Amino acid sequence: MGKSGKVLVITCAAIAREVNEIKKLGQWSQMDLQAITADLHSRPEKIPAAVAARIDAARDQYDHIFVAYGDCGTSGELDRVLAERDVQRLPGAHCYDFLAGNATFAQLHDEEPGTFYLTDFLARHFDRLVIEILGIDRHPELLPIYFGNYKRLVYLAQTDDDELTGLARQAADRLGLSFERLHTGMGEMVPALDAAMREVLWRS
Repeated sequence: MGKSGKVLVITCAAIAREVNEIKKLGQWSQMDLQAITADLHSRPEKIPAAVAARIDAARDQYDHIFVAYGDCGTSGELDRVLAERDVQRLPGAHCYDFLAGNATFAQLHDEEPGTFYLTDFLARHFDRLVIEILGIDRHPELLPIYFGNYKRLVYLAQTDDDELTGLARQAADRLGLSFERLHTGMGEMVPALDAAMREVLWRS
């Protein structure tokens, strides 16, 4: 193979740590990672172009490219640009979906549609990615406007980390929501990335 079987995974920075852990578990030395800032989730219309630009720039350097994103609020536009480039992505609408697993996430949503979700990454960066981006730090009166219809916060934990659990609980308190924690590990990311790598190894 002209590019020595190299694989690129383009990932959202919000799950880059988990993708890297899966890479280590699989001992996939031929896999490279490129992370795109999670700040784009506040402007999801920019995600497809950002991902497409990374794919186009890397096309000649890799035998296979995989995208570690959900739809992430792009209303199908990300899937359109990926289909044009014959690139696959993780299954699901967003990271909560494939971290919890489709069935579990659907159950959580059915139990309480008014649920706000955190992952390990969002627990770490809650102030910057939620409070500051939404302007609540400058205008506290916005909090009930954004979160008035939410009832609970569910922390989808990838790790058993008391500090992160404490941060997630603080986030729930700040938003005035009840708190629940569900340990998910890396969910459906593992079989999805494993399948992508198996395809590459089979082709090589």
